[in-house]
Amino acid sequence: MRILDWLNYIPSEVLQKGLSVGITLLGGIAVIRLLLYLSAKTFLKPLSEHSRIIIRNILLYTGSTILVITVLRQIGLDVSTLLGAAGIIGVAVGFASQTSVSNVISGIFLLSERPFEVGDVIKVGDKTGIVSSIDLMSIKIRTFDNLFIRIPNQMVLNTEVTNITRFPIRRMDISFQVAYKEDLGRVRNVLLEIVEANPYALREPEPLLILQGFGESGIDLLLGVWFQKQDFLNLKNSLLQEIKDRFAREQIEIPFPHRTLYTGSATEPLPIRIVQER
Repeated sequence: MRILDWLNYIPSEVLQKGLSVGITLLGGIAVIRLLLYLSAKTFLKPLSEHSRIIIRNILLYTGSTILVITVLRQIGLDVSTLLGAAGIIGVAVGFASQTSVSNVISGIFLLSERPFEVGDVIKVGDKTGIVSSIDLMSIKIRTFDNLFIRIPNQMVLNTEVTNITRFPIRRMDISFQVAYKEDLGRVRNVLLEIVEANPYALREPEPLLILQGFGESGIDLLLGVWFQKQDFLNLKNSLLQEIKDRFAREQIEIPFPHRTLYTGSATEPLPIRIVQER
């Protein structure tokens, strides 16, 4: 009864306006959510995750802005005056937060250039991880040890960015040495047999074997093997294990670092004296 008595003191115009505003808010929120749901099930479905996030945010912000303006007009506020005041405040805030404005502009360039998408593995400086979000202010990545990193867009735009998973196939380069005494033709055949038998290595493009030079302890070799991007860890672990095991069976030596002591004479050996401990 007390609530009903209190409502009797409220003018009917105010009650009607409040009821109208409430209905508009509830109906607007329902329409926005329905629009987001239908768009996700229809025209957004075949798009990439990156494009879906951008379009979804545009629909959400546009719908929310229209709903707020509609409610303000129902209340009786002059929207044009509020927008003018908001513009003045926005200019003041813009001068006070130039870094944020720079991040927003950089974010627009990133969204238009699209050097990476949500789900890609990228390297920004010394940070490597999976892109989980691309926003106007920053990007968010999740590292492989499950750390969350937020990188401002301005830093991303001014830093070298490596997209590790942009293309469907990659090449893994493995550098190692063999002893000078080894037959390089035999070493080549053994390596190609190892690659041929590995289930994660691609046959096309063909594997690459380069003699890089004469090292301090042996001949430097580089083995390049192509693979599907999702097979990186499987190929690396299996290939290194197979090379070591096969070289051991074939008695192909992977040399340890060698050091030669030179006393200044090409003919006389280095004098060594054995002292018995007492």
